[in-house]
Amino acid sequence: MSRIPRDLENLKAGFNAEAAAAARFRAYSARARRDALPHLADHWLELARQKDQIAILQLEAAGQVRGGETDLEAAIAEERYENEVLYPKLQAGSGAEAAAIFGQVLAAQGQHQARLDALRGAIVASQGDVPATLRAEPEPTRQR
Repeated sequence: MSRIPRDLENLKAGFNAEAAAAARFRAYSARARRDALPHLADHWLELARQKDQIAILQLEAAGQVRGGETDLEAAIAEERYENEVLYPKLQAGSGAEAAAIFGQVLAAQGQHQARLDALRGAIVASQGDVPATLRAEPEPTRQR
């Protein structure tokens, strides 16, 4: 039996499904654009935006969107888990082709982590909103 209430578990499952579908639809849109099908690409993007809204509704209902520094700290923790545990494990357990993709993902993840860290610094230094542009220094990536 789960330790979290069933409604919360269901809202998180719904969020995960909608967020994954939205990402998939954006990928379909990118492919349609490469295939010179701009109208189809636009439809895929609109469907992705609609899926995003449904995902947001469920995430907010689950109490997972709290605002400001609280959301940032949650994002930093999630990003660190992805960078330090999830993707290295996936990379290590994959064949050469998939491992190379996970290497690319880890490089991008380092940039995300640096931007989140820069946002944390900006929030701490500000008494309101953060600057429109930030200088993010990526952490050195470890060779895998």
